[in-house]
Amino acid sequence: MGKVKVIPVHPKYLVKRYKKVAAYCRVSTAQEIQYHSLEAQREHFEKYISERTWWVFVGIYADQASGRHNLKMKEFQRMMADCRAGKIDLILVKSISRLGRNTVQFLQACNEFNSLGVDVYFEVEKLYISNPKAVRMLTVYASVYQNESETKSFSIHWGHLVRFQNGNSKFYSRPCYGYTQSLDGTLEIVPEAAAVVTLIYKWRSEGASLRTIASRLVEMNIKAPRGGNVWGIETIRKILNNEKYYGDVLLQKTYIADFFTGKQVPNRGECESYLLEDHHEAIIPRGMRE
Repeated sequence: MGKVKVIPVHPKYLVKRYKKVAAYCRVSTAQEIQYHSLEAQREHFEKYISERTWWVFVGIYADQASGRHNLKMKEFQRMMADCRAGKIDLILVKSISRLGRNTVQFLQACNEFNSLGVDVYFEVEKLYISNPKAVRMLTVYASVYQNESETKSFSIHWGHLVRFQNGNSKFYSRPCYGYTQSLDGTLEIVPEAAAVVTLIYKWRSEGASLRTIASRLVEMNIKAPRGGNVWGIETIRKILNNEKYYGDVLLQKTYIADFFTGKQVPNRGECESYLLEDHHEAIIPRGMRE
């Protein structure tokens, strides 16, 4: 007797089982080319779903966000809420990478979809998460996409470090309160704001507390750096600890400790930092350093 070969159900018949259908789209940035890509995904799925009379079009969920962390993707979270509410049977996605580039979170999401009875179809990979045989393949694909994301992130970070070391990074000329960036990219002093910075350092050198300094600025009706009427203590602290007022620039004061969260944490010596002295005209003499 010959070996039995199992011929699976063709996807075009399998999808007829579903009624309430939605689609999920994502691009990582709001750059123009990716915006058009997002719109192209929207148009494709709207047309694809509307052409199938046995489906009820639920809607399109679209994020412009990094795929590292699903919790930060508002539309993804809205879609999950609708799945939990029983509003969706099937979700169409262009590829696995669009659903996220964090393998753990991707598989957690797939497990929840399965538990809710919601299927997901990835067009590029031609995979349904409801297919038990596809689980291993989904894991492999997700790991590959995560590795690609990590590699890209590392390459970008490495490029920044090289420019930090060469002293030609655009971050050296990023303005702060008291400065503006001229047309040629150099830092120029803003006299009115510089006078306020000088006043803050003077009061501090005379022994005034951060709270006292903040109160005095409010009493003098001096606008805070972002235009508000209230000066926060932390704002005063940052001004007093900013080396740019002495004409220097220190880069990599923070770093990303965890790729998945992307959260910046203070660099307390865990990574190299880069100090460029006498980069621009100082507002405060070095002798008044806090």
